[in-house]
Amino acid sequence: MPVELSALVERCAAVLGMHTALIYLVDLQQRLLIPLDERYGPLPVDGSSAGWAYRTMSLRVADEEAGVIVWVPLVDGAERLGVLAVRSATLDGPRLRRSRILADLLAMAITSKRTYSDWLVARTRMAPMQLHAEMLRAFLPPRTIGNSECVSTAVLEPAYELGGDAFDHSVVKNILHTAIFDAMGHNLASGLTTSVALAGARNARRSGADLPELVDTVDQALAQWLPEQFCTGVLCELDVTTGALRWINCGHPPPLLLRNERVIDHALVKPPQPPMGLPLQLAPISRDVHETALEPGDRVLLYTDGVTEARSEGGTEFGLERFTDFIIRSTASGQRPAEVLRLLIHAILDHQRNDLRDDATILLFEWRPQQR
Repeated sequence: MPVELSALVERCAAVLGMHTALIYLVDLQQRLLIPLDERYGPLPVDGSSAGWAYRTMSLRVADEEAGVIVWVPLVDGAERLGVLAVRSATLDGPRLRRSRILADLLAMAITSKRTYSDWLVARTRMAPMQLHAEMLRAFLPPRTIGNSECVSTAVLEPAYELGGDAFDHSVVKNILHTAIFDAMGHNLASGLTTSVALAGARNARRSGADLPELVDTVDQALAQWLPEQFCTGVLCELDVTTGALRWINCGHPPPLLLRNERVIDHALVKPPQPPMGLPLQLAPISRDVHETALEPGDRVLLYTDGVTEARSEGGTEFGLERFTDFIIRSTASGQRPAEVLRLLIHAILDHQRNDLRDDATILLFEWRPQQR
């Protein structure tokens, strides 16, 4: 049982020659690391050794009176889950290797258990969740996915009161599929609209549909089941072997292309097409598929209008320039994509005093082909 993980980890630590081991999972907004053992308190992601290990995905060793503590990142694939705190009287090569192996095994166990464990899910929540947010979050994939040639990562707020924003990403053989959605409204109906769009897109993708067929499936599903609703979005396919990028924009802000630490102006701007759900109400249309070739190291940003339109108390918009400048500066400082977005979404929340009036969702994917 997931609730027994803490005791199991303690027993494993003893067998491996260490004093104690404790799992910390990151909370929904990536501000705190929450211990699974309820006798302990949370640690901040910013400003602690545990948080440093989480942010950088690197080991952190700290001296203690009774020995040392090793903070080991808990990572499943590309997804950051939290950290493992391992205490030991001494530190050597074998103990470090055992700590890493234990962390890898625990990351897989946590990922498999949290799909059905309400306790693990609730442990990482710091506030009650609205019904429409609960429904929409049930459909969301992990925050970060990827392989040796690409990574895709996303964040969205407000964490506990989502309206109609969502993201999706998946790697199928040599194709990275990414998508961002923004349904009309900010209530249960908008959450349902986005959930249908997500389900339709995945159903088509898993049936082998091409990009136009995929969008047509969403159009038909919304027209049939939610004829009063519509949803904007961008859906992309990246061939990670060649760097060929294909995308369809359905009434959404255009993607941004970042290359060599700058935004390539209008690189992915194309004539607008109707939002999903509208064409069948008006007249059937053939969706235009746009194509371009990425260069190694290129990053593509998808975002909803709640990002750039977030306003400060004085009415100042966060704005596209501030948004892209933040991404560029964070990238130039060596931050990983997932950490860049974590910092960015917190900056957006701070700009609006933690009171977003619209959903803010960002998805960033990077092509980093291996040398052949």
